Amino acid sequence: MSGPYRGSCLCGAVRFEVDAFLADAAHCHCRMCRKFHGASFATFATAKRDAFRWLQGEDRLKRYTADNGTTRTFCGDCGSSLSFHSPRANQDEIEITMGTLDDDVPLEPSAHIFVGSAASWTRLTDSLPKHDTERSSPEVKR
Repeated sequence: MSGPYRGSCLCGAVRFEVDAFLADAAHCHCRMCRKFHGASFATFATAKRDAFRWLQGEDRLKRYTADNGTTRTFCGDCGSSLSFHSPRANQDEIEITMGTLDDDVPLEPSAHIFVGSAASWTRLTDSLPKHDTERSSPEVKR
């Protein structure tokens, strides 16, 4: 899954590039992702930090750190969610919102995570594994 792949925010003020993605993309249904994205879930792809770089607009980035220590990075102008990081995750990795990628990537999400807090109006009809919390939690039927 080698690039480089480019991405940007809605207004174009922030641009980034990723050389390669790891294979663990997922749809996250946690309440914070739903609130932050204004959607039933957010889809993230993971990359090594040394394979990711901001190309433009890094001075426009804003960060929100939640009570649980997770940090969400977004464009301060248009509000586009760009990246996510958990203090429990590998510190050498960064999660990038797949919806902000400008290029097609040969990567598909391989799981639904945090389905225990999914919106009641969401119907998961695909065959991807579904986890109550993190990917390491047991699969659930939903």
